This record gives sequence, structure tokens and C-alpha cells, in this order.
Amino acid sequence: MPKRKDLKRILVIGSGPIVIGQACEFDYSGTQACRALKQEGFLVILVNSNPATIMTDPEFSDRTYIEPLHAEAIARIIAQERPDALLPTLGGQTSLNLAVELAEKGVLEEYGVELIGARLETIRLAEDRERFRNAMIEIGLQVPQGEVVRSVEGALAAAERIGFPLIIRPSFTLGGIGGSVVYNREEFPAAARWGLSASPVGEVLIEQSVLGWKEYELEVMRDRADNFVIVCSIENFDPMGIHTGDSITVAPAQTLTDVELQNMRDAAKKIIRRIGVETGGANIQFALNRDTGEMVVIEMNPRVSRSSALASKATGFPIAKIAAKLAVGYRLDEIPNDITRKTPASFEPAIDYVVVKVPRWDFEKFPGNDRRLTSQMKSVGEAMAIGRTFKEALNKALRSLENGWSGFHAREEPAIARMSRTALLDDLRSGTPDRILKLWQALTLGISPQELCRLTGIDVWFLENLRQLVEFEGVIAREYAERSTLRAETLRRAKRMGFSDKHLGLLLGKREAEIRAMRKAAGVLPAYKIVDTCAAEFESFTPYYYSTYDEENESRPSERRKVIILGGGPNRIGQGIEFDYCCVHGIQALKELGLEAIMINCNPETVSTDYDVADKLYFEPLTYEDVLNVIELEKPEGVILQFGGQTPLKLAVALEKAGVPIWGTSPDSTDLAEDRDRFGALLDELDIAHPQYAAAATVEEAVAAAQQIGFPLMVRPSYVLGGRAMEIVYDPTALETYMQQAVRVSEEHPVLLDRFLEDAYEFDVDALSDGEHTEIVGLMQHIEEAGVHSGDSMAVLPPYLLSREQREDILEATVAIAARLRVKGLLNIQFAILYDTLYVLEVNPRASRTVPFVSKVTGVPAAKLAVRIMAGESLASMNLRVPANPPYVAVKESVFPFDRFEKADIFLRPEMRSTGEVMGIAETFGNAVMKAFEATGVRIATGGRVFLSVNDNDKARIVPIAENLHKLGYALVATHGTAETLSGRGIPVQPVLKVSEGRPNVVDDIKNGAIQLIINTPLGHRARQDEYAIGWTAIKYRVPFITTLSAAEAIVRGLRANQKHPPEFRCLQDYHRLL
Repeated sequence: MPKRKDLKRILVIGSGPIVIGQACEFDYSGTQACRALKQEGFLVILVNSNPATIMTDPEFSDRTYIEPLHAEAIARIIAQERPDALLPTLGGQTSLNLAVELAEKGVLEEYGVELIGARLETIRLAEDRERFRNAMIEIGLQVPQGEVVRSVEGALAAAERIGFPLIIRPSFTLGGIGGSVVYNREEFPAAARWGLSASPVGEVLIEQSVLGWKEYELEVMRDRADNFVIVCSIENFDPMGIHTGDSITVAPAQTLTDVELQNMRDAAKKIIRRIGVETGGANIQFALNRDTGEMVVIEMNPRVSRSSALASKATGFPIAKIAAKLAVGYRLDEIPNDITRKTPASFEPAIDYVVVKVPRWDFEKFPGNDRRLTSQMKSVGEAMAIGRTFKEALNKALRSLENGWSGFHAREEPAIARMSRTALLDDLRSGTPDRILKLWQALTLGISPQELCRLTGIDVWFLENLRQLVEFEGVIAREYAERSTLRAETLRRAKRMGFSDKHLGLLLGKREAEIRAMRKAAGVLPAYKIVDTCAAEFESFTPYYYSTYDEENESRPSERRKVIILGGGPNRIGQGIEFDYCCVHGIQALKELGLEAIMINCNPETVSTDYDVADKLYFEPLTYEDVLNVIELEKPEGVILQFGGQTPLKLAVALEKAGVPIWGTSPDSTDLAEDRDRFGALLDELDIAHPQYAAAATVEEAVAAAQQIGFPLMVRPSYVLGGRAMEIVYDPTALETYMQQAVRVSEEHPVLLDRFLEDAYEFDVDALSDGEHTEIVGLMQHIEEAGVHSGDSMAVLPPYLLSREQREDILEATVAIAARLRVKGLLNIQFAILYDTLYVLEVNPRASRTVPFVSKVTGVPAAKLAVRIMAGESLASMNLRVPANPPYVAVKESVFPFDRFEKADIFLRPEMRSTGEVMGIAETFGNAVMKAFEATGVRIATGGRVFLSVNDNDKARIVPIAENLHKLGYALVATHGTAETLSGRGIPVQPVLKVSEGRPNVVDDIKNGAIQLIINTPLGHRARQDEYAIGWTAIKYRVPFITTLSAAEAIVRGLRANQKHPPEFRCLQDYHRLL
């Protein structure tokens, strides 16, 4: 049937900020769907709170609302926009939950909005654990024994009936939040309470454990005519018990028999039909007992999922685009396959290669936490690789992680190499981020795949492949020892198994460059194969490639002028979706200039790796070897490094030495900005103030430097992103402790020591320069004072505490620095003002994480303009108009994964720990800041009790905050020291005990629902136990928690503003018309 004519205006709800369990795969799917709907002629209304995504660029929807994702805001937008339909299946669990809430509140019925893509009954059936279980039993499918409960008492009773161990699965959650495996009665009540708290409907499934069973996923689609396709089968390398988002996954499934695959396929068709998905896709998870063959259904997501992005990139089948078209009336057989141009979407993808996804974790940001992997997801990103075999794809994926690994081996991990056999076997029983390397060590020690299978639950087929990789290392070493070289055939076999040049160099005691020369001299060069959805049965028209070492090369370079952009690799804290935004804008700008745009990246979650964004896509690791291979094939006019964050910048010097034409700011200028001595001399030459600094490679050097500079000091390793291992130290003892740990973090570069400007206000500048002229496109003020990483701090544009003279000083310094560094493209500078003196803290001649935020607020597409500069245009020729003071205010706020890490220190500090960001935009600062807080999920009650506990340095500043909260109608409770200060100023306050002072205390009050807001600034090491108890209890009971007085002051302004003038909701296009 053709598309529906009765629908004109379609509302799409995005997934909000990047959080663990719901990352930028929904930016990819949402963008793809919005483009498809616009191409079909629908007016698209988008609501999403995330400014960092391409999805919220005004060009991808007709009406773009960057607003909090809660039912009240969306109801107001529905009343304004009057959409005909709501498509909730593209924004993850957030969008699905909101659709249910809007329906249950009667909003959709009131305004005549139809749910498309998934009916309300379908969502309820799939997401309600009890109803889903019953539906599966009704159609004759097995599910683990289990019961749905809504109280701790009910959970305890169910646990006794089912028996331990068991699994707790909260309803309507994402990334397994609140879920756990429980082994005994003692641990159970706390785990059940956490699960019930995490579920937005207060419901959990207590389920029989299937720990150790094999886990599979099927990505499926169905239309109204009951056409059904399996897009992709996915197998988890790790067994049940580890969240699929934390498991290595492989596509297509490798260890299923034909009978097992057919049974799973038949079950999937029954499930999708029974649940009622008839205009879109679904993800279905199964568990399989390796000994008995018993298969059970675990769960189903009636929407585009995390695995949908992986399946799309693995097969080239655009799931989100097709789901959007199904939602508006098309059948699968009516939608053409863009890649073959001959087959319809009802033609199931077939692939003749293997895809491996490996998660990326950032446990080092949360020291002290248990690194074991469980049913609750903790990874922050992922890398994907494609090869002809599992071995090749795995090796490529491991070297794509941007964590220093160069393949399947632990030669650069001495801690693993030192492990005894007993310690190794004990450690392998649990999943950990580095278990894959520990398996290499175990196999190297001669432990058999069969024994490792019994220990880990990982299938013998995978372990035998790993054993063969270890065995071939011995073949390589022996041949080199005999011949002092490697035969071409041996090299080719190694490369076909995915061995990197660096890995081979470590094996043979050679530098990577020597292995590369040896390989090229032997004629061992990569070939590139096309991703075509049909295993080469039809010709492919989409230039999407991966490397292997076959004979035939399917990537034929064109004669056009071309430029390569290097992406950012896997998401991690400090380097997120903001850089992919810049990459996509770069691709668009190159296309607009008539240049062939070529993308290299390895992140399956991103828009930049969609099959039809660049003119040519190479899905490859971002290593020197893999990038240079593509460059030597394509011979581009230029390579752009400044959009992908630190990942491509690390390759800059080596690529330049290899003769690669770098577009934009030179690698030497980038190095100059990173080198403290060179850059300090430059600032001195320009007469620009900067904190006193020094560099030290030893403890002794650091102590001597500290005596000269004075405390407090900001210390950090050089050449890092996201403030990795950055701390403020106040005395020599703390400095010595830091140096003994941090030097190991960055051995190739010294530790940097800067005088810390306590109580300074920080500012961020994003600028464009063509080498002669410079224009500031965004000037933001951090709401928190110095000491909080810029990526974690709230930022406001335009600044609210900046005089005209200070603004002119910032402009003058920016122009001078850009000219001296000969910047071509983007530039980010962090300034601080202390006692009316302007200091330069840091300069990055590249795209920053604030570029998307600035572009959304000002309407200036900074990354696109940077490409035009790199291509030779001058700033003067662009007639650039940047609004210095837009008639509205935008606030950027960060979101944190503290609820995933039970022992996390939740106080903000110099090391970045946020995973994503949101934006609030309004006519006043107060309204904008409240929107930003709400967009992070913080809903502050309009009344109730506020708990206050601040350190001695903050007691003077807490007084006006407390006074205003009292005037707003809040009751105040405080620890004794803070209460004494407030009561001494005549502010009514009730004292409350700290945890260490007895019971009932503040934690009891939080658990009893007697506290609605917490303002707690860090009190030092002695109070850490109290702070941890308060913070973690606040997280579990979802009480807003503020850890800086600057943020508290902003909250008070927001509460006052909302009382006077409730916020309005405008789309970005309307805001830009005001400029």
C-alpha cells in the first residue's frame, strides 16, 4: 500500500543526552528516520534535549525543539504544533516511555495524535514483563521461570519460590539499570529495592538464572501485510549474565546449528506477530543451553535498539529509515534497497564477512569500583570491525578501541603477563574489560579451550579461534628466528588473521615502520571489499568498504578532487558525539564544495558511518597503519584531522612525516599548543598572562617545581583528552602521591603542573581563523568556578558576568594566539579571570566539544565554515554574522553515570566524567537554567525540604542561597555546622545528624522521602564516608543532588524565574529568526 495521505505533521521524540545504555546510536537512527520522513514530504517536528547531536540540527527537521524530555513539555509542544502522529520508536527507551505516559494522561487523545510505528498495546505487551511472559507462554515459547513483583516483600516471596541464583530485571528501563544477578538471601533485599527504584513503574521481574547460557539477538522487521525479514543475527561472545551492551558481539551468529537458527527464526516470527509489531522493527533476545539445546526467550524491544545500529552497519540495511517508511504506510516490498537498487527491503540481507563489536569502558574515571561485568551495562562506547573471518574482525576491533591495544595479545600489559596460572584462572571466572587479553595469556600458558569454556562459559568455537591466533604467533616467531625475515605467504596469512604491523613488530622486536616496509616490499597490501547486503549476488551502488588481504580490490579511486576526514573512533568520556557532529558537518561542506568526501571511522553508533552520508566510507581502525593504507590508495588532496578530537591528532606528526597533506592547522602548531614550554614562551612573547607552570617526569622534579610555583597546583599528564588523571593538589604529600600514579598514566610525556587559580571564573571561546583573520563564534561562561573540568561544567551563552573591557581583552588575545599559531579552521581557548586579570588556561587548535552547542545557539555552522577555510576561502569572503548577544540565553549542562558506579565520588573535579549533555534555551537565564536541569532528569519539587551541608569556605555563600530557598517556601535542614551559620543569620533551619553522628540521620530522611533537594559541597577526606552515603542514597532514591554553590545559585535563580514566568517552548528555527 502507498504511504498514508491523511498524515501531514509527524512528531519524533529523540532519546535525550548520551548516557550509559542509550548512546549516540539513537542520534544515528533518529537522523536517518527524520531524513526519510522529510524526503517523503512530511512536516517533521522533533523534540530532543541533546545539542551535541546531528539530529537536532535545524536542517534535519522542520521544527526542532531542544527542550526537556518530560511529558509536560511535550504536551505543551503538541498543543502548539498539533501533529497528526507521534513516532516513538526511534528515541530509545526514553521516547517509548514518554509515548506511554502521554497516552495514559490522555494528551494524545485530546489532540488527536495517532501513535505510529508501534501501537500502545504493542509497547505495553513488550515492555510489561508480566504480560510479555504470559504472551510467550500463550504462543508455546519457553521463558525462564519468573514472577513480576511490585514490592520488596513480594520480591522476597518470589525469590523463595524460584530459588537462587536469580536475575532481577526492572521494567521500562535502559541498559539494564537496576538489574542484577543475586546469589543469596542476604544480598537480595538491597538488590530488589534498587531494581524497584530504577523502574519508572516500580516493577521488576524476578527470574530464574540462565547464567552461562549462550546469548543471541535477532534484528527483525515486519509490515502490515505480515512480510517478515531477519535483518541480522547477532551472537554474544560472552554468556548470559553479562549485559549484551558489555559483551563482545559477533554478526552473523557463528555457533548456531541450522536447526537452532531455524527454530529461533520461527520463534521470532511468532513473537513479533503476537506482540503486534506491524510497522517497524524489533530486537529479540534468546538464551540457549549449550548442553541440552533448550532455548528460552529473554526479552523484546519493539523499537530501534542499540543492536539495530550495529545490525544496520553490519549489513548495510538501513533499519531506521525503513522503520520510518513502514510507519507511514509502506510495505517492505514497496521500499527499494538503496545499495543494490534492484532488490526491495523484503529481500533479507546476506553477508559474506564477519563483524565484531567490542565495548569500550572508562572504569579508570571511577576508581574503587568493581570492574566485574554484570547484567547492568557499564560501557560508554564501542568499536566495530569487519573482516573475512572472526579472527581478522576481532583483531581489527581490538586495535580500534583507542586504549593502546594493538590486537589480541597482552604484550603491552605487564600486569597480565605477571599473573600466576592460579590467579589467572580465578580472574577469568568473571567478565572484566580486559578478559579478552587474559584469555590470550591463558592460551599462551597452554590452558586448553575446553577448560576455558568450562571456566568462562564462552563457546569452544570462539576459544579455538583464539588458540589458533596464539599458535600462529609461534609460527611467525620461529620463522623469523630461522630466516631473519618473513616469507610473503606468512605475512599474508598473518594479515588475513588481522595481525597489525605494530603487533608483528612487538613479536619480532621491530618498529612498526620496519614491518610496514617489509610487508610492502613483499607485495602484501590490503584490498578493500564492499558492504553490499547481498553477499555479492547483485551489484552494489553504495561505496561502503572494509579492508582485508584478499586478491581483488573492489574500491576503485575516482579521478575527482577528494578529501579524507578522520573520525573520532569509539565514544568514551572526554570524546563523544560532539566530534561526530563536526565530522558530519565537514562531510556536508566538502560535498557542497564539489569535493569527494571520504570518511574513515570505526564507530557503529554514529551518523558519520551511515552508508549514504559520505561519498565513500571506510569502516576501519583509526591507527597509523590502517589510515595510511586508505590514504595511499585514495591519494587525497588533503586529510582533515581537526574534527575527530584527540584520536586523529595523535596521528598528525607521523602522517605528516609520511608525506600526507594535512588540511587545516599544521601538526607543528598543534604540538606547539600542547607543549607547555613552547606555548608558555609564545604567550610570554605575546604578553598574555597564564598561570605559572612547569613539567616534571619524576617525583623529585615535581616537588622542586612546586616549591617554585607554590600551591595549590593543577596537575595532569600531557596529551590527554577529557582531563584524564587531572587533579588539584594542595600540599607536597598529595603531589608525591599523584606523581607515583600519574607518571604511569602517560609515560611518553611529562606531567604538567600549573598554578591553580582558585575562585577564578572560566570562559570558553570557539573561534574560526583563516590564518590572517579571526572571528569568535561562541563565547561561553562556565557557571562553576575553576577546578571543574570544562566538559562537566555548566556553560551559558552569552556570558552573564563579563564587562565590555573583559570581552575586548578576550577577543584581542584570541586574535593574537590564532595568528601566531597560524590557525586554519577551528580554535578553542579556555580563559580564566581572577581579580580582573585575564589568563589563558589552554588552547586547542581543533574542534572542541562545544562546537555543536555554539552552532545550535548562534545559527553559525562553525565546522562547515572551517572546511571552507581549509579549502582556501577567506573569512572576509564569507560575510560572517555572529550574534554577540542573542536575544535569548542557552545553558549547557552535563549528565553523569554515577548511578552505574556504586563507589563513585559524585563531586565535580578537574577530571571529566560526564557522558553527555543537554541544553536549556529561553528568554531569561533563570528559565534556561531550569530547563537544562530538567533535561538532565532533575525535577526539583516546588516545595518540601532542602538539605544543606557545606564546607567552611562556602558558609558565607550559602547564606543568600538558603535565604532565597526559604522565601520560595522550602523548609531547610542542615548539618550542625551549616545550621549554626544559617540560624545565626536569622534563617529558620532544623539541624540533622550526619551518618557518623548517629540515628536518625540525613540518610534516613532521604530514604523516608523527607528530603526533596540536597546541596552538599565537599568537606574533605574526613567527611568522605558521610558524603558517599548521602550521595549514593540520593542517587538510589532519585533526589536531586547539587555539589557546587555556583550550581545552587543558578538553581535558585531558576526556581524564582519559573515562579514568576513559566517557561515557553520555541523551536530552534523560531529562535534563529530573532537573530
